[in-house]
Amino acid sequence: MSGFGFRITDAKATRIEVKEALTCDADLVWVHLSTTAEHAQSWLRDEAKLQDYVVDALTATETRPRCEGVGDGAFLNLRGRSDETLDTSDLLASVRIWAVKGHVFSVTRKPLIAVAEVEKMVERGEIRDPGDLIAAFATAITSDLDPDVAGLGDQLDDCEEQLDAERVFELRRTVSKVRVAAIGYKRFLNPQRAALEKLAALPGDWLADDDRLHLAAAADRAARMAEELESIRERSALIHETLTDLRAEQLDTRGLVISIAAMVFLPLTFITGLYGMNVANLPYSQEPWAFDAICGICALLSAGVVVYFVQRHWFRR
Repeated sequence: MSGFGFRITDAKATRIEVKEALTCDADLVWVHLSTTAEHAQSWLRDEAKLQDYVVDALTATETRPRCEGVGDGAFLNLRGRSDETLDTSDLLASVRIWAVKGHVFSVTRKPLIAVAEVEKMVERGEIRDPGDLIAAFATAITSDLDPDVAGLGDQLDDCEEQLDAERVFELRRTVSKVRVAAIGYKRFLNPQRAALEKLAALPGDWLADDDRLHLAAAADRAARMAEELESIRERSALIHETLTDLRAEQLDTRGLVISIAAMVFLPLTFITGLYGMNVANLPYSQEPWAFDAICGICALLSAGVVVYFVQRHWFRR
């Protein structure tokens, strides 16, 4: 089990060991654990004396954003970007937070970019109480995720500008990646917005009015990103349909060329095949001018078929 702790008094933060967090006295004690080990459950249950429900929520393997008020405290689960490459089915790492007046316990199983930002805010003296810390987490996570969501929209803008039948396969790969990412993000942003709104509405004197405003602002940003992701998903579907149409049009054009070539050579093949038979009494087969005549007839037939297609405007299609 790895982690760190902070002792905060009058906005002055002092880094402490995890084992010291349970005995020191301060306005706020923050303990952050970064672990996948089972003995984290034992520490939280036996040393920190947290309720079994809270321990299970902090160490669960599968999580989704949610908020639950338990007694005088609250449990909050948020999702944010990680600096590690995660599975495409689960693009965001989780942070699980248990907060009561004077103490905050947070647990991550994957490295979360927002943790480092919150740690800097604590060291700068911007955090005074549990409400400030949770609001800092919500703000850092949404601020970090916002440019990534905007980048997905920019990629779609580039794809729309580059729509071309010759680049169908390349563009389809890009659109598919954007669509998968948008679906993965949207899966967590909607419940995250609801969790932040619920936390902002929870009763408790450890959440100040300015903390609730910051939580509401983070929830509003999460809602805006969810709407943007829904727009990206719909645009991806439209671009994919357009690329499919371009590919079908490209195949139709190539099929038309093949059909025209086949129609030009079909009568020629019939004549040459007829006079290529190894039988006697073919008309004019013994005449010295027969070969030149057949060649001339083939040329006239080819020219006639081409002129017909030109008059029917097939070549323009």
